[in-house]
Amino acid sequence: MTETEIKTLIENQRNFFHTGDTFPVKKRIEKLRKLKTAVLQHEAEINEALKKDLGKSAFESYMCETGLVLSELTHMIHHVREYAERQDVPTPMAQFAAHSYKKPVPYGVVLIMSPWNYPLLLSLDPLIDAIAAGNTVILKPSVFSPATTAVVKAILAECFDPSYVAVVEGGREENTALLNERFDYIFFTGSQHVGREVMTKAAVHLTPVTLELGGKSPCIVDETADITLSARRIIWGKLLNAGQTCVAPDYVMVHESIKNELIKEMKRSINDFYGDDIKVSESLGRIINEKHFNRLLNILESDKESLLYGGEYDEEEKYIAPSIIEVKDWNSACMKEEIFG
Repeated sequence: MTETEIKTLIENQRNFFHTGDTFPVKKRIEKLRKLKTAVLQHEAEINEALKKDLGKSAFESYMCETGLVLSELTHMIHHVREYAERQDVPTPMAQFAAHSYKKPVPYGVVLIMSPWNYPLLLSLDPLIDAIAAGNTVILKPSVFSPATTAVVKAILAECFDPSYVAVVEGGREENTALLNERFDYIFFTGSQHVGREVMTKAAVHLTPVTLELGGKSPCIVDETADITLSARRIIWGKLLNAGQTCVAPDYVMVHESIKNELIKEMKRSINDFYGDDIKVSESLGRIINEKHFNRLLNILESDKESLLYGGEYDEEEKYIAPSIIEVKDWNSACMKEEIFG
């Protein structure tokens, strides 16, 4: 989409918002119900797309994406009327004899920039909330998950006119063109680097933002922990979506008295979950693309002397075996950035 087309799209959405057609709560609920029906009707296509983009099984796709989207839709359909109600609040003494209340009102035109690791969930969940709140939405999905983007675009086209909800595809040029425009709210999920750019652009127009960014999430295991249970939870959280989750355990800090036992149980948990031949397991996803695959391989190569388990990979499949590295110091390659895999 060209810069001119993006400007026109935003202008059309702003004009539509100013008609007040998104304000009535009854209409919001109708749109949410229509979206829920469409998601259910396209569930098989969603599963196929997530398998193609990220190697996700149908079970994982429902558990971590489709099921959560349907849950959010159900919640908002049942509660949006309550959320939109006027609420009386106490009147300060200085305004004696007045009556005070607060009334939630829509922002206007909302930009949602979603990532590739949960391309359905992190596109539709914020979109559901924006619609429930009476806004129009422009969704900019990641270029790295094209199969899921195609399904999301088809679903939204069934449910909304582009002046209400529209999808803008493309890469860096489209991102820049969007961020140069004025929105009434921006919701971004992604890296800290891009998050800074989003906030910088939003600041020009004093646009409020929600930034959901990554980081190195530590997991702390002390000597009082149930080691078997801890190992299973760590491995489950880390290997979900092939480790491509912003809240996955990024590294473990463990009391030295139980370190060896924890490592033993982590290895056991990997085989319990994925079998002895992990590569053929239907439950373990794949790395999103060659760029991130090579980034992870560089970490493995740099820290190979500290490798305790795993390390195998298949470049054609973008498969990397679950791997355990014993960190020698804070200068280890795996400690310099979020692993995200």
